[in-house]
This record gives sequence, C-alpha cells and structure tokens, in this order.
Amino acid sequence: MLKQAAAAAIGGALAVGSVPVLLNVMGFTGAGIAASSLAAKMMSAAAIANGGGVSAGSLVATLQSVGAAGLSTSSNILLGSVGSAFGAWLGGSKKTTTSPPDEPNAEEDQPRENVPQVEPPKPPLRSEDAEK
Repeated sequence: MLKQAAAAAIGGALAVGSVPVLLNVMGFTGAGIAASSLAAKMMSAAAIANGGGVSAGSLVATLQSVGAAGLSTSSNILLGSVGSAFGAWLGGSKKTTTSPPDEPNAEEDQPRENVPQVEPPKPPLRSEDAEK
C-alpha cells in the first residue's frame, strides 16, 4: 500500500513538472516560439493551412500560451490527478512469474496405451485411366 501511495505521489509530481520542460524542449518558451524548433515548424504549418495566420484556440496557439504563461491552477490539479492515478496504477501492478507446470504423475495423467495422435496418411485415389 505504501509503495502504491509513493508511486501515486511521484506520478503526480512528474506529470505536473514535466509539462513545462517538455514545452520548452519543443520550442514553446516564455519569450515566444524559438526559431528552428518543432514549435516553429508547427506554427509555419498552421499558418500555411489557415491562409497566413494562426487561428486563436488552435493547438499551436494553446501550446504557445501555456509555454509563455504556464498552466492554470485547475489544469495543474487535473494533470496531477491523472498522473497520480497513473502512478498508483503502475505502483500497484505486480510482476507475475509463471511457475513451470507440475510434472505429470506417471500413473494418472499419461495414457495407458501408446495411442497415435495423428491419423495415418490415406492411400492415393486411383483414376479409371490407371486401371485400364
């Protein structure tokens, strides 16, 4: 139980802490979009698709806003909750090892006669031309 609680706390902290770092790596910085970054390529593609400008509310505009101002408190709470749930789920999962099957008992599990498992091949059919 303690392991699961620790995993939940770590998962929540990682989720909240990794979003600003990830956005910064992508190029959505506090000073704007970094040149020659993934964010710049996304902004260029969005501007070309929209006829010259990035539309408000688009993914690029939202990520630019989050990169510049950070996530709101409610977004951080939601992200932390999801990260905690995921961490608790991972922390509660157990590795199951499969034990080798028990050796069969010589008297009970094995057949008493040597019975073939596969049908023997059937002889080929003869055609009427071959008999003449």
